[in-house]
Amino acid sequence: MRTLIVTLALAMIAGCGVETATTAATGAAIKKTEVDQGKKTLEQSQQRVEQAAQQIQQRAEQGAAAADKQ
Repeated sequence: MRTLIVTLALAMIAGCGVETATTAATGAAIKKTEVDQGKKTLEQSQQRVEQAAQQIQQRAEQGAAAADKQ
């Protein structure tokens, strides 16, 4: 009987470890997804900044060309 109680207690403790490991793995997966989304957002923001800089440069060149014509 004592062996059965010890075995059940060990099984319960082992089960808690598995649950903790599963929770940690799930948390890590969520964090990885958040990091990936953050990287994607950063890349998109950088592209928008580059496009805006190109537009500003083009407008400046157009303005200079228009001024030269006059």
